[in-house]
Amino acid sequence: MTYCLGIKLRKGLVALADTRITSGSETTTAKKVFVHKYGKYPIFIMTSGLRSVRDKVITYFEELLEQEEGYDKMYKAVNALGDQIKRVANEDRDMLTKSGITFNIFTIVGGQMEKDEEPKLYLLYPEGNWIEVGEGTPFIIIGNSGYGKPVLNRTINYDSSLEFALKTGFLSFDSTRVSANDVGFPIDVLIFNKETFELEEHRLEEQDLKEITEFWGDRLKNSVNEIPDNLVERILHKSPLFDKG
Repeated sequence: MTYCLGIKLRKGLVALADTRITSGSETTTAKKVFVHKYGKYPIFIMTSGLRSVRDKVITYFEELLEQEEGYDKMYKAVNALGDQIKRVANEDRDMLTKSGITFNIFTIVGGQMEKDEEPKLYLLYPEGNWIEVGEGTPFIIIGNSGYGKPVLNRTINYDSSLEFALKTGFLSFDSTRVSANDVGFPIDVLIFNKETFELEEHRLEEQDLKEITEFWGDRLKNSVNEIPDNLVERILHKSPLFDKG
């Protein structure tokens, strides 16, 4: 499984991806984030799904970016990536199906092109179609998405700072990591600042985030302990099961 998170903010983009690859009892590490400079404009791509499909799609798309000009808006580049997903589907889906394997690739794409007024973030489906991430729900997760959403739903909004989004992204990943053994360190982190137009890349190991994860774990435990016991007792007294003894 995979954990990839993209967050769109007024001030830029934040992205985070784990690197764990699990195959049976074997665990390896592989990069799930790809960055390409289209002129001076960076595009990042994060994927979940079949690794063979991912590698082929990314190879075709990077070759296209090197040959083609005219991607002055992000949606045009995203359309081109969608075309490559469809191309690989036409080439490989039948054989995968005969082998009992479902054609599967989900993709998060982020960046800003020359004529884009703001950074853009997209989710592409295995069919090659896409949606744009907007202000209402300014984040998207692909892969193992269930465990990390609650903290994001409760905290992140479009006007959050890059630093706040990064902290919350770490906590979202940590919530997933402790609940799913197929998601883990190291993690790759991308930060795109709209003001400077720079894309930072970082790889973080478990030790790098130890202080944050321990702080978060202690605060969660303390918060539960601080809930008054009489609140639980009142809830139980209202329960029909409690009344029946």
